[in-house]
Amino acid sequence: MTQIFVLNSAYGLMTAVAAMDAGAIPASASGRILVAVNAAIVPEAGHGIGDAPHLATLRARFDRVVDLNELLAPERPPHWRTTVAEAAVLGRLLRQAWEIGEGEVELYLQSPQVAPSRVFIDVFEGAPVSIIGDGLMTYSPIRDKWPHSVAGRVVGVVYADAVPGVEPLLFAGTPRVPVAASALRSVVEEVSAATVDPDVDALTEVPRPALVLGQYLSALGLISPAEEAQMQRDMVDRALAWSPGAIVFKPHPSATPALIDDLAAHAASRGIPLTVFRGGTPAEVLALRLPFVGAVAGFSTALPTLHTLAGLPIAAVGTELLLQRLTPFENGNRIPVTIIDALTRPDSPYDASGMQLLVDAVGYAMQPVIAAPLRDRAEEFLAEAPAAERERYFARTRLGALGLRGGTPPGLLARALAPRGGASRVVEMQLAIRGAQRRGKRAWKALRGG
Repeated sequence: MTQIFVLNSAYGLMTAVAAMDAGAIPASASGRILVAVNAAIVPEAGHGIGDAPHLATLRARFDRVVDLNELLAPERPPHWRTTVAEAAVLGRLLRQAWEIGEGEVELYLQSPQVAPSRVFIDVFEGAPVSIIGDGLMTYSPIRDKWPHSVAGRVVGVVYADAVPGVEPLLFAGTPRVPVAASALRSVVEEVSAATVDPDVDALTEVPRPALVLGQYLSALGLISPAEEAQMQRDMVDRALAWSPGAIVFKPHPSATPALIDDLAAHAASRGIPLTVFRGGTPAEVLALRLPFVGAVAGFSTALPTLHTLAGLPIAAVGTELLLQRLTPFENGNRIPVTIIDALTRPDSPYDASGMQLLVDAVGYAMQPVIAAPLRDRAEEFLAEAPAAERERYFARTRLGALGLRGGTPPGLLARALAPRGGASRVVEMQLAIRGAQRRGKRAWKALRGG
């Protein structure tokens, strides 16, 4: 069986290779194909996983590497769409081009709900699908319910075990394939050894550095630019608890110069130098190359990975605010923010089992139809949790709409619009009025002798 990996990030590639090396993904006698995707808005502006020099030894694990951007040009992979007829033709063409013939195919997909991964599900009709985890997003339930003909093909979820003891909710009910931290660390060390980055080398003389990771959350509409600037100043202040000799700030690629200048001025006011790291080296590799005393961010996936791989102390800033700002409640970032908040709170009451119960409860509240089997878990959490914990992680209106403890009873309009036996009270009233009107017309017609 030929294994086809459709991957778009270094984290996904490292996770897949670690799983292969550890035997969590069985060896394939028919070969492995890496379909490398660069989903950047301007892919020409930097390296993707298909051509990044420091990932060359990971690409060597595959028998064939396909640059999907090059194959689809000028179309970008995230915009790729096919009809049913086109998918069948593409399947035959790709089998011929990749010398697969009529042999069986198994798909390993990152970001399976969107193009290009979603297209490959249609192109290779009937092929079993395994999901390659995408950081903390893997712990969230799937956003949209898939037809059984497609969802029934998902045979496993392969994920980096960055939050030990907690299983992801994505495609719940399918086998979980955790990649041990030791296996992932070996792969990250391999990438670190292959990384030639002058920006990293320039930091080797920085004394006792603390790492601050920017996420550019204002671009997502979660907070205002002013709030983001304050959040990052708070990150610097939080990092000072580790008594660092300097701050290393890794900004989001879209961060504005004004935001970076503001942060440098704030660090200076606190009497600590700040160095901006503009290289493309992942935070996981930085943590193995540099002697950081700790890392602080908003809700970056890198935080639990850095803690698990390198034993690095971690902290988060702004998570409680973000939990309140995320809209709608089913926003896919909710589980990542919840996990980071519960992991990094100084007073966190959550061990591994408690964290799983929290994740299950939030996951159910996010997707009560798709995650319906988790309702009992949500009821268990809400029955045991203090009111402050319920209010931290759940909107009272959401709990009320689901009939869960701690919720605000729905108002008159919400009750009128709520389904009852398949129809809302408003609809029932409308039907009753129409029925009365028809009966009235028949009675009037009878009185007139019509």
